[in-house]
Amino acid sequence: MNETGVVPDLVAEGDDVDRMVRGLDAPEWRLPTPAPGWTIAHQIAHLAATFRMAALAVADPDRFTAMTARLGGDFDANVAHALAEFLAEPPDVLLTRWRAERARAEQALSAVPPDHVVPWLVRPLPAAVLASAGLMELFGHGQDIADALGARREHSDRVGHLVAFAVRTWDFGYQARGLTTPDVALRFELTAPSGTVWTFGPAGGENRISGPAVDFCLLVTRRRHRDDLGLTATGAEADRWLDIAQAYRGPAGPGRRPGQFATPVG
Repeated sequence: MNETGVVPDLVAEGDDVDRMVRGLDAPEWRLPTPAPGWTIAHQIAHLAATFRMAALAVADPDRFTAMTARLGGDFDANVAHALAEFLAEPPDVLLTRWRAERARAEQALSAVPPDHVVPWLVRPLPAAVLASAGLMELFGHGQDIADALGARREHSDRVGHLVAFAVRTWDFGYQARGLTTPDVALRFELTAPSGTVWTFGPAGGENRISGPAVDFCLLVTRRRHRDDLGLTATGAEADRWLDIAQAYRGPAGPGRRPGQFATPVG
């Protein structure tokens, strides 16, 4: 994917999420999403907190590093703390604050070169990769919101940034479970919404994963079970990877059950 285009695509993905929530009334903000214990308000609060951290990491790396140094070892407690102040707001204020945090992060990322390295939660990242991580957050939490509302999302080739990010972080699923990352090179052959085929890894790789790119994104954000996706694994390690794939650090969580959703997304 073109790294120079990731921030405009990040903005477009955020606009799509905004369109889903901008007209909701107060009871709809309290609708449960597939993430246990999380309402639509929780999803937007999480996005607001994440984008606030991203803006700080780019604009003031020293403050970001000092802030993350104070975090405790309990991942869930850190997340709950970050969400609390946003969840204390009524929906209209929460929406306004999320838009403001989005705008600050987008502006900060636009102001630095794509290869400019910024600190992040696990390790420093190029700004373009951090923007791709933000797009992953919007894709995953946006899907939770869509599922809560019974809405069907339309996807474009901008999911390619998430695909490339997930390929880059292919080992996160092992790390999240305390497993040893195998010494293999996976081959990915994924079909974009436009019909373009994106390939990563060695052409002759014995372990190969193929199928729709949107399904791949749903897998690595753990928003659909592999049984409900059109992905194919060739090779024992590729098949194992489909069970544990995730493009984010932190606890894997239970994910989604086979057959949990009646209709396909892509």
